[in-house]
Formats: sequence, structure tokens, C-alpha cells
Amino acid sequence: MLHDHLRILGFKAVDKITGFEGIISSIGFDLYGCVQAVLTPSLNEKNEPREGRWFDTSRLKIIGKKPLMEIPSFDKIAPHKVAGGQQLPPK
Repeated sequence: MLHDHLRILGFKAVDKITGFEGIISSIGFDLYGCVQAVLTPSLNEKNEPREGRWFDTSRLKIIGKKPLMEIPSFDKIAPHKVAGGQQLPPK
């Protein structure tokens, strides 16, 4: 199940209720069973980043055929050795 949700990272998606579109840039799992994803929209008309929004994954429709970025190999990273924001080791 965990890997099923991680596989959607990097795909373009739309929230079926609001129509909000973006790239799935993060997946979150909480203690109560909710699985949510951040949709990060494209740049605004001034080429500035816009704020992403969290949505339940059940509300999302994948609209891309392949991810826009390759997802990192989380299984090969020791969480205590890689701090946030650092570059991943080469494959």
C-alpha cells in the first residue's frame, strides 16, 4: 500500500472537487489513516511559484501518463543519514 501511494509522486493531477491542478510533490500518511498529497501548481504569470495545497489522494485524478521527475529511491536512503534538502547519493 505504501508503495502504491509513493508511485504517484511527480505525476500531474487534478482535484476532482475543486479543479485545482498541479504536480504531486509530497505524500503524507497520518496516524488516523488519511493519505494526502500536495499538489504544487505551475508558476503564475510573473513566473513566481504558487503555493501548493493538500488533498486526500482519493479526491485526485492523475492526468499525466508519466511522472515529470523520477522519484528518489527511498528504500536505499537511511533516514538518519540524509537531512532534508540535501542531495541524494548517486545511484
